[in-house]
Amino acid sequence: MGAVKPAFIKKTARELWEKYRDIFTGDFNHNKKVVEALIKTESKFVRNTIAGYITRLVNKERKRKTLEESLSSQ
Repeated sequence: MGAVKPAFIKKTARELWEKYRDIFTGDFNHNKKVVEALIKTESKFVRNTIAGYITRLVNKERKRKTLEESLSSQ
């Protein structure tokens, strides 16, 4: 099991995901650079945690869409 993320991490990640959905990918390193460009934080830990949570959101969305498509084609 993973660690529980603080509320401000989840809130910030969701806001960035909603605003800039087309920029983010399933690649953590790419998302880390995008988050660094979008928000100014001194903490690498906070930046990486936000980027990791966004990567998780992207991958969950991709998996959900794939599942919906496979169910609708049956």
